[in-house]
Amino acid sequence: MRTAEPRRPKVATSEVVRDINKRVVLNLIRTRQPLSRADLARLSGLQRSTVSLIVEDLVADLWVLEGPTGRLPRGRRPTFLRLNDDRVIIGIDIRPIRTTVALADVNGRFASQEVMPTPADPKAALDELVVRVQRLIRAARGKKVEGIGVSLPGRVGRVSQRLVFAPNLKWPECDIAGPLAKATGLDVEMANAANACVLAAVWFDHVESRNLVVLTVSEGIGAGVLVNGQLARGSSGLAGEFGHVPLDPNGPLCSCGSRGCWEMFGSNRAGLRYYLESTAQQEGLSFEELQSLAEQGDARALQALETMAHYLGRGMRMIVAGLDPEQILVIGDLTRSWDRMGPIIEAEVQAQVLRGGVAPRLVPVHEGGMARLRGAIALVLQKHFAAVPELTA
Repeated sequence: MRTAEPRRPKVATSEVVRDINKRVVLNLIRTRQPLSRADLARLSGLQRSTVSLIVEDLVADLWVLEGPTGRLPRGRRPTFLRLNDDRVIIGIDIRPIRTTVALADVNGRFASQEVMPTPADPKAALDELVVRVQRLIRAARGKKVEGIGVSLPGRVGRVSQRLVFAPNLKWPECDIAGPLAKATGLDVEMANAANACVLAAVWFDHVESRNLVVLTVSEGIGAGVLVNGQLARGSSGLAGEFGHVPLDPNGPLCSCGSRGCWEMFGSNRAGLRYYLESTAQQEGLSFEELQSLAEQGDARALQALETMAHYLGRGMRMIVAGLDPEQILVIGDLTRSWDRMGPIIEAEVQAQVLRGGVAPRLVPVHEGGMARLRGAIALVLQKHFAAVPELTA
């Protein structure tokens, strides 16, 4: 009989340690720029000689620039360091109605963006995206384009890296990253829109909660989940699909094929349906127009938004009970109406907090529609800035 041997523990090689230290230094420069080598040594706890070697590598790799010198009462004047703005990233935000393509620097500042209608056929969409991305690359005028990040209203297979589930986009399973990479020669990173918004909150807004949920409310409802500081993806990349959990098996037919999904009661589409069912008006009203009617005192519009808010809060109960997050960040057009909708949502959540539990803080994010794009940029940045790579055996 064979004797069971304990698994060999994973150990950090010298290369992994150097990579971790490099990422620590790079993140300190990203979040606290401009700062000196002495500042980096003090903040990181690394030896000054180690910091100097890392900085030299980062300058040689064009990630970091040496800027102006500072003044001290005595001694050598320090040279300040900052990220190189000439390193840029292309972000793509695909939505059911429109798609945005943008160019941003490594600090998340956008230099240009283009908007196009989203074609119903993914092949036509990719052909148009290639044209617009190549135009942005030419407009970068020799700057180093680090890669392409893509935010999608659907889920990406963890192994295949193909779009596998996008009921509101109505595209079949398809390869988006491959054609873009082949046409441009750039690395392509893709993620669900809600997951991209989690990255935007962590990378650019410096949200410090290690347990939070980002809820995106638009044509559907998406959820990005951060657990113990790590983005939850699930075994197949479909973690966070709370929008397609049925609240009523006899409810309206959802685009995913099920009935009574949460997003059929709490999304923008649901709010519009509540209003249209109470009036003789036909299709054609936008959610923004519905909000405008509510702001003008239209009783039916107000009731539609309130009904939508009740269902949003009720659906959030399963997130609170299942994940116990510190915060739920709410992103979408509804934040414009948060003064009216927010208290209703919060009351619904508070009503079902388990004994001994604490309701999460609900935070409306007034991001002007840019969170998904910023998340697409963060998808590329995290390859270089993520704190700790996997240890090798």
